[in-house]
Amino acid sequence: MQRYILRRIVLMVPTLFGTTFLVFAMMRLMPGDFTDFLGGDFGALDAETKALIQAEFGLDQNWAVQYVGWIADLLRGDFGVSVYSGRPINEDLIQRLPITLELGILAMVINVIIGIPIGIISAIRQFSWYDYVGRASAIGLLAVPNFWIALLAIALAGKYALWAVPTPTYPGLLEDPIENIRFMLFPAILTGAAGAGYQMRFGRTAMLEVMRQDYIRTAWSKGLQERAVIIKHGLRNALIPIVTVIGLFLPGLIGGTVVIETIYSIPGMGRYFIHALNGRDLFIVQALAVIFTLVVIFSNFVVDILYSVLNPRIRYS
Repeated sequence: MQRYILRRIVLMVPTLFGTTFLVFAMMRLMPGDFTDFLGGDFGALDAETKALIQAEFGLDQNWAVQYVGWIADLLRGDFGVSVYSGRPINEDLIQRLPITLELGILAMVINVIIGIPIGIISAIRQFSWYDYVGRASAIGLLAVPNFWIALLAIALAGKYALWAVPTPTYPGLLEDPIENIRFMLFPAILTGAAGAGYQMRFGRTAMLEVMRQDYIRTAWSKGLQERAVIIKHGLRNALIPIVTVIGLFLPGLIGGTVVIETIYSIPGMGRYFIHALNGRDLFIVQALAVIFTLVVIFSNFVVDILYSVLNPRIRYS
């Protein structure tokens, strides 16, 4: 196991560096740069002024020098500064990252609470009315875009549930915990429910696969109670593919927070990313791409390790 963990950690390095180079190149291949936005309209600044601004941020150097310098700063934990505000990106991340983490954790909890139980019960009560309702709900959640659900929810909340209408300012968790939970709960429900369809479908499929195994039939033949058969023998083995889906949900959760934070004016990482991308603030986009990549790599790593915990029969060579 230790050799496997070490090998996986080593493999993370080329993946991370490949992502950094890809993002670095894409930001410089995009038409226009941040100097085109500083004057308001395209071409508002003259060529000499643009050249001076680009030289100030080191963008007049060749790509190789820029990339090596950026990687060197990353290794020191320095993400650079915003080309607009001049603020260190590290300071912005310290303020915004906890907000996105709060939204993500709440959404993940809601996703698991909604998706897994419905999928498991749907498999246990196959071809019942509960099964049909659960499958229809899963298909509906998968088919409808989460931004459309969020906009519809805001419209309905404005008429029937004013408490769910987004407020202009974000109340800090430490400043006003009750108001903060009220502010974050509805966006978290929408974000978590958007991915619950996957949990329902995979949970149902995994449980059906397990319940058809020989050892389950043996447990029934021994006269064990339904609760013991389902929880002790069925659910533990069905959790393996379900955990995989939970791990794969994390990248989708990042995309969901980008949409939800923008719609609900939540000052988190997602909204920060959209503003930086629209304004070609390349240093912020590069920093967030590195962070998002680390989240995806780490989540997949944790999922692989959990395999051996949930099923001791799994061995890594």
